[in-house]
Amino acid sequence: MARRIHPGLEASAYPLLAHIADHPGVRGSELAAHFGVGRATISRQLSRLHALGLVAREVDPDDSRGQLITLTPDGETRLHAAHSGRVTSITEALDGWDRRDVATLATLLHRYSEDVVRWNANR
Repeated sequence: MARRIHPGLEASAYPLLAHIADHPGVRGSELAAHFGVGRATISRQLSRLHALGLVAREVDPDDSRGQLITLTPDGETRLHAAHSGRVTSITEALDGWDRRDVATLATLLHRYSEDVVRWNANR
């Protein structure tokens, strides 16, 4: 999925960009906590995304030691295109499925997602 955004991206970049899109102005430390990785790891990933012109970093006006991360217009465009491609791929893959089976899958995936979030919060 990340390669649909830019050929030089690692797979971990897609969820990172999607999270930044959903939480514009997020701090690097918040990203590290959310993804369960160290600050140095997030810093390297953000530096790569910044070098590719996909994210912008601004000094946090409330704490000059921190940076607020947002998608650039190009980052937004590329993420949206990749997401649309993903939706199309899933739709095509499930094309022969019965509507009830698709509904069952959606219910189970929703339950799985909620359970993972709950499990992660209690770690």
